[in-house]
Amino acid sequence: MKKRLITKTSNIKFKPFDNYGNVFRGMDWHKITYDKKTGQGSYILKLKPNTRTPFHKHTNYEEFYILDGQLIDKDNTKFNKGDFVSYKPGTCHSSYTKTGCKLLVFMRKKNKLL
Repeated sequence: MKKRLITKTSNIKFKPFDNYGNVFRGMDWHKITYDKKTGQGSYILKLKPNTRTPFHKHTNYEEFYILDGQLIDKDNTKFNKGDFVSYKPGTCHSSYTKTGCKLLVFMRKKNKLL
């Protein structure tokens, strides 16, 4: 089938995360269906140990599945491997990881940096 996309997660190449124009240290991604113009689609995000995401506001739903490691939200809620997390539009936060983590991210619109 020509319209099917298969991503072999054991063999992907990550690039520096540059979704907002500049590269964020400690963050890399592999775009699957993500379109930077619309802010829609999916990608795999890899955060190195001791990395913090920028503080941002969700302009639409964002969801992610923890593939590996642990992510800690601003309110100290810990997300572990196997957790599926949904953020509603209007949510503001940043997250960090002590150990490093890998997420499968589903975006419906690009977030707004604060």
